Amino acid sequence: MVRARRVAHRGGMPAHSPEDIHALIAAAFTAGDLDAFLQLNEERAAHVVPPDGEQVRGRAALRVALAPVFALRPAAHIEVVAKLEAGGLALTHARWTLAGTDGGRHVGMSGRGTIVSRRQPDGSWCVVLDNPMSFGV
Repeated sequence: MVRARRVAHRGGMPAHSPEDIHALIAAAFTAGDLDAFLQLNEERAAHVVPPDGEQVRGRAALRVALAPVFALRPAAHIEVVAKLEAGGLALTHARWTLAGTDGGRHVGMSGRGTIVSRRQPDGSWCVVLDNPMSFGV
């Protein structure tokens, strides 16, 4: 396992490409590792949070908004379906599913989303904008 060169990724692996972000997000959800998820985001990243579509900005607000989802310990699957990249920015579109349990009751979510990511000074990539609810299923 390669350790990150920047402090921001101390809690998990850095993304080496825009597509890596999606794989690492899925791994963070499946592992129940909210810190690893947060480290994939720039400090002031903005997100739309399922299932209600709440809009949050910054890691602290994102931690609070996503804590209930991570508490479900969902298995996650994300498939990148398109990418547009230029000038250190990337726009990716993906299909995703989350499946977990809440008090023994199955809980599932799915959707199609969009992420805007930016290449960082160390060459890794971080999320700037994330809307997992940008398209119908």
